[in-house]
Amino acid sequence: MTMNMNVSPELQACIDACLNCLAACEHCATACLAEDDVKMMAGCVRLDRDCADACSFTARLLMRGSDLHPQACLMCAEACERCAAECEKHAAHHDHCRQCAEACRQCAEACRKMAA
Repeated sequence: MTMNMNVSPELQACIDACLNCLAACEHCATACLAEDDVKMMAGCVRLDRDCADACSFTARLLMRGSDLHPQACLMCAEACERCAAECEKHAAHHDHCRQCAEACRQCAEACRKMAA
């Protein structure tokens, strides 16, 4: 999603990574809830939801040019790394978890760059 504002490529890359991760986490949480052993996926769903909220919040701060974006980016990177670690536990059996983990890792990397 390219914005119509004059933003740096790094900023745009971080916004895009946050929005992509948000979508991947929402998809993963929904898919996990449809699994046969939902209880086994409860931790994944919790972290998906935390990560999706962190990505949404961070993307909005980045879009508006908030001075709080470095702190939000650090928090988002942490949420993404936690979510990726959990999703990677299930990635061999659930493609939605594999895709989510990849999106989380990319978002964490972009957010760490923006926080620096």
